Amino acid sequence: MLPVFGDVEAAAERLRGVTVMTPLLESAALNARHDARLLFKAEPLQVTGSFKMRGAYNRISQLSDDEKARGVVAFSSGNHAQGVAAAARLFGVRAVIAMPADTPAIKLDAVKAMGAEVIAFDRFRDDRMAVVRPQTEAGMVLVPPFDDPAIIAGQGTVGLELLAQARTIDAVPDIVLVPCGGGGLTAGVALAAGALAPEAEVWAVEPEGFDDTRRSLAAGHIVANDPDARSLCDAILTPSPGAITFAINRVRLAGVVTVSDADALAAMREIARHLKLITEPGGAVACAALAAPELDVRGKTVAVVLSGGNVDPALLARTLATNA
Repeated sequence: MLPVFGDVEAAAERLRGVTVMTPLLESAALNARHDARLLFKAEPLQVTGSFKMRGAYNRISQLSDDEKARGVVAFSSGNHAQGVAAAARLFGVRAVIAMPADTPAIKLDAVKAMGAEVIAFDRFRDDRMAVVRPQTEAGMVLVPPFDDPAIIAGQGTVGLELLAQARTIDAVPDIVLVPCGGGGLTAGVALAAGALAPEAEVWAVEPEGFDDTRRSLAAGHIVANDPDARSLCDAILTPSPGAITFAINRVRLAGVVTVSDADALAAMREIARHLKLITEPGGAVACAALAAPELDVRGKTVAVVLSGGNVDPALLARTLATNA
């Protein structure tokens, strides 16, 4: 069953006092540069450093006592892993997380520090469902990263908050730009926008080479990424859209923009310079999309979701030291 806006509202109630209402930031310099009013939703300031705690907590909070006793298992490139680990710890639930071997150490260390057990796998060669099958067969409950109604509803609280905050400053977004991996955040925000700002266009933003949602929408069915594709945007690299997320996004999205790694790194610099905020490459792609030829943001109000800030310190240092 597909989630609806009422599920997003219910998730917001469950998350009350658990997650924080991250600020909506604005920069006069960036507004002038793009000739638009830009509103940045700062999810790097969320619990665990990304939006992922929202969906993970919403899912785990609805487990039965028996399911909680059996523990939870997940697979993640890092941000969902941290969300699951943090939510599981709050409920006293055992968590096992399968994480790619190339996960930035900052994410891996954070997951372990929260008490979760980690299994390493190759994100480009291994079937992640096969990696966690021993745990699910043993009775642990799978908490998927995006293709789950409760996960999507939890992520949708980003959009719920964003639009409520925009109203307090007399702003109604014409466009909402959302980073897209498997499509859970995009689908959740689209549900919120459909109810609260139906005239707003919701656009997904993907890294070059990982434009599976864009190509799936064009084909009319789910297509996968090339297994040889590579990107620095580790937080949003998924093999293909989910069945549930695609069913929502194919109806509700205005379109999809793709950006390069260089674009994402440049956006990280702009965000640090003008918003004083640290983002990771995948978390900055929606900002990078402001200059995309597919979009004309001039004279419009544009909401930009900055989805996470768990960036490798060495990559951050190199990025900020570059003037290009």
